[in-house]
Amino acid sequence: MDCSKTKITISEMVLPNHTNNLNTLFGGKLMYWMDMAAGICVYKNTKKMSVTASVDNISFKSPVYKGDIVTIDAFITRVFNTSMEIYLQATTQNRKTGKSIISNNAFFTFVTLDEKGKPVKSIEVVPKSDEEKKLYDGALRRRQLRLILAGKMKPEEADELKSIFD
Repeated sequence: MDCSKTKITISEMVLPNHTNNLNTLFGGKLMYWMDMAAGICVYKNTKKMSVTASVDNISFKSPVYKGDIVTIDAFITRVFNTSMEIYLQATTQNRKTGKSIISNNAFFTFVTLDEKGKPVKSIEVVPKSDEEKKLYDGALRRRQLRLILAGKMKPEEADELKSIFD
């Protein structure tokens, strides 16, 4: 399946109960929305339940204010043995100016489960566009870094990362 065919989009309006005392979006609420988008993306494409295995860095490039519209696009970048990487991009539209900016990007890793809750191999994805190919190619390096940070891989075993440091 083409990576682009796995894409989903969800939107949320930032309401008063989503904000802190500065009237900006709680970071945890954005993480929740992104996690939901990634989970929907996986389910839509696999028709199976899944769990979040890891979340890469989520940085706020600009504040998101009460009343803004947050749109999250998600698609599967690459499938590994029992896990898959989902790329998420959050765009924020300011309610006063109508201007939209990319406010956040992140990579989430999900594991697809069978009916008994055991990890299973998922669908394969094929990158077509230049952006998809770039994300697909970088997914193995990101995966190895995640495994090292989780203590599941030794740094010397990360063949893809060696090329960066040589």
